[in-house]
Amino acid sequence: MNSDYRTRTMTREDVALAVDWAAAEGWNPGSNDPTTFRAADPSGFFVGLLDEEPIASISVVRYGANFAFVGLYIVRPGFRGKGFGRRLWRDAMASAAGRQVGLDGVLAQQDNYRKSGFALAWRNARYEGAGLARDSSERRVCPLQQVEWEDVVAYDRPFFPADRSLFLHGWLRQSNAVVLGFVDHGRLQGYGLIRRCRVGWKIGPLFADHEEAAEALYVALAGQAAASEPVSLDIPDTHNAALALTRRHGMRMIFETARMYTGQPPSLPMTRTYGITSFELG
Repeated sequence: MNSDYRTRTMTREDVALAVDWAAAEGWNPGSNDPTTFRAADPSGFFVGLLDEEPIASISVVRYGANFAFVGLYIVRPGFRGKGFGRRLWRDAMASAAGRQVGLDGVLAQQDNYRKSGFALAWRNARYEGAGLARDSSERRVCPLQQVEWEDVVAYDRPFFPADRSLFLHGWLRQSNAVVLGFVDHGRLQGYGLIRRCRVGWKIGPLFADHEEAAEALYVALAGQAAASEPVSLDIPDTHNAALALTRRHGMRMIFETARMYTGQPPSLPMTRTYGITSFELG
């Protein structure tokens, strides 16, 4: 490997550059992703530099004391297959020593991740449809800001392997996004967010206690987008009700990822997970 290659923690500008690389790879990041991603763990983003030129990126965002999630693992075309990515991976993963780690990887890279101790838990699939361009008439759907913050954090907690209230503070308050809750008899029974992306919109997360709440939230969220705009939703392939939702709305699968973890996969409420939050942050 070239002796002029080194790795370091990213600056704000580096994170924005890595998100641009993600866009070039077709990942269609959100308009606020550089800010919301970095706020979750400012020291969890790493860049590889060759002759001081950024050529590779990775994030290892830490949550709580025992969990981390890998994302934004990109080596620029022209520098792949030369060991730069492996060196960056090794240096970045050292920051997660002693923690369980999760990731959403491209299917073709599963064998490489297995060599690093990861095992397949399930697959996530991205489905894309069209905006609904209409207001929701469901009275039980309301702006999530009307729900007590402590109730939102408590509702979200079972859906993730560790406390992520710091991340949620930025994610649920980002601009160019709409966040809605489903409240029935005074109790939060689901919530979701839709955010503007480089192209169209993405919904994530979409959590709900039952299909009625998930459908109402999806309609209200997708209703924020014009009928000419694409709307995407990332679902776990183990959840038949989530798959049925995509079919009802004429969505088509555009790609899949492998959700993998080191150690025993965490016990998460998959039957209430109608849309994951992010391929990059879990």
